Amino acid sequence: MKNLEAKLKKYTAVGMILFVFAASSLICPNSASSFTIPEKFTYDITWTGIKAGTSTLEITETDEHIKIMSTAKSADWVSVFYTVEDRIESTLLKNPHIAFGAQPSHYRVKIREGRHRRDKEFVFRNDISKVTYIDYINNEKIVYDLPSFAFDTLASFYYLRTLRLEVGKSLHVTVFDNKKVWNVEVFVLKKEKIMTPKGMVDTLLVKPSMQSEGIFFKKGDVYIWVTDDEKRIPVKLSAKIAIGSVTATITGGMY
Repeated sequence: MKNLEAKLKKYTAVGMILFVFAASSLICPNSASSFTIPEKFTYDITWTGIKAGTSTLEITETDEHIKIMSTAKSADWVSVFYTVEDRIESTLLKNPHIAFGAQPSHYRVKIREGRHRRDKEFVFRNDISKVTYIDYINNEKIVYDLPSFAFDTLASFYYLRTLRLEVGKSLHVTVFDNKKVWNVEVFVLKKEKIMTPKGMVDTLLVKPSMQSEGIFFKKGDVYIWVTDDEKRIPVKLSAKIAIGSVTATITGGMY
């Protein structure tokens, strides 16, 4: 148990898998049909084949806003020595005059992973092309320039789902994360069948190439399987790390 505890503390951050879902905002004129709102997915998170936690991914709306929320929670046996309680929220302001129909307003990250804590917020001012980065733990507040169509990482994945993805082609991405604006390339690798609670489904395998906070981005490749239909439902995610791999597999949801 002590050996396993040491490996988990050094090589895993279960909650960070939610960051990987956010591939980023892909600027492309060929759009697929949109997903439905409300929508909610649930996932089992496994580390080297062992269930280590659960996560959710949900989108809702009001008259003026769209809210996306992801959560991650460690399994009871992991929480004994390495508790994970993560909550990430993205709030977008509806805007019918832009391609996606909404633009980022606030992005809030509250993470507890073992002894590690993060509490930060991005406040977007698209009207003046600025974003304010706030770190509540380190008492830091910085204003950065923001290019057009730059999303937070969580909201941008939903933009990705509205686009037409073609095998063998890549798309470039713009995302603000970790105090920087990133130009990310996203590869559409191949088609593949994946087993889900609703049976076997056809998927597209997508690989984002992104540097961001989180051990998964720094240590290994990330792969995302989305359904090969108009919904682009994320049914599986896998990230190779220094020891083994972390996988999130859909277990259910409302869609």
